Amino acid sequence: MRKQFQDEPLEGPVKTASPLLPVKLTLLQSRYFARPYRPILLFLLIFILIMSSLHYKRAPATDFSIPSAHSGTARMAICLVGGARRFELTGPTILKHVLSVFPEADLFVHSNLDKNSFKLGLLRLAPRITEVRIRKPVKIPETKAQRRLLSSSSSSNGIQGLLQYFDLVEGCLDMISAQESRSRFKYDWIVRTRVDGYWTGPLDSRAFKPDSYVVPQGSRFSGLNDRLGIGNRSFSTVALSRLSLLPRLASAGFHDLNSESAFHAQLKVFNISAMELRFPFCTLSDHRYEYPPKWYGVPVASIGSPGPLSGAKCRPCIPLCKGKCMEKLGPRMKNWSGWTEWRNHSLELCDGSRPWQKGWEKIFDEVSGKKAANVRRRVKKMEIEECLKELEGLKRKAEKWNGPDPIEICNLGLVQA
Repeated sequence: MRKQFQDEPLEGPVKTASPLLPVKLTLLQSRYFARPYRPILLFLLIFILIMSSLHYKRAPATDFSIPSAHSGTARMAICLVGGARRFELTGPTILKHVLSVFPEADLFVHSNLDKNSFKLGLLRLAPRITEVRIRKPVKIPETKAQRRLLSSSSSSNGIQGLLQYFDLVEGCLDMISAQESRSRFKYDWIVRTRVDGYWTGPLDSRAFKPDSYVVPQGSRFSGLNDRLGIGNRSFSTVALSRLSLLPRLASAGFHDLNSESAFHAQLKVFNISAMELRFPFCTLSDHRYEYPPKWYGVPVASIGSPGPLSGAKCRPCIPLCKGKCMEKLGPRMKNWSGWTEWRNHSLELCDGSRPWQKGWEKIFDEVSGKKAANVRRRVKKMEIEECLKELEGLKRKAEKWNGPDPIEICNLGLVQA
């Protein structure tokens, strides 16, 4: 799977031969057929050829169109990637607004093992779980070509951070392809998003476009927002091949790419059109960013912003800039940078230059509601026994578990009294 794009162009539609083979008229001239029957046989042959021609001239879309997301016949895969640092806050929103909206979708999870991995036990409540892969991170060798192609300036962990992220994303494709091989079918749609997404509304089925790969609007950073992607199987194969397509981008002459511009280059090389839509989610972040953000800066939104925030960085806070403040600051921002839609009072800004403010828990609980608040409190007080119960439940529900034993995950994240 990882090498499929390096030497082969993207395949186009496969043309198949007609199942009706030409009938040799010499049969009619055979001595075995009496002369009086030849006109009848000739009439039947012409009739069959005309009817078959009418059948196979129907528009291809009639026979080969992709089922809509809620058609009941569409096969959909949803893949969550990334670390579970704040999953006690984002997990309930993903369950409510993504996984429960598409209960027939197969869920795949790809995450690095760390002290927060135990929080993934919350996913035991997902309608369907196909595979959970929790891996121990291993350093990926960096080549000279990759160092020329990629820029480390926008990644907190340099080029290695980009490679690790690309590998996590492409792991979705590996798991999905393996499931297709086992079950002997192909998914019609693939949704790829992040574990740190905080959703405030449902994923709309109208975002599934057969002729485009759909991404969130804003936070482009000179490319395309890569915090969510929705596409058919063919487009998703390209979009998710973040690591194995790097040689193709290098040979095409690209250089100094960040994650977003590399993602844009992938789609461009394979002539896949991207459609930008607004989505009701933001990305919870502990990173610090300059405040107030400059024209090339990264805005940090309040999770209480009316939105939709389309994957913008966010946190629970009492906003320092909204209303008239945003009307002054918003027009200074460049559309190609990290900025998201701010008009119509949709965006309220936090001071992202400091750690999460004291008392953020109360702000989160008020914005997110009672159920989410209860999950946050429960995870904060969680002990080994409850952790094991949840992770064992997740492991049993998953068709395939590819990770450490739950006791190892719980011991890594929790300390017994």
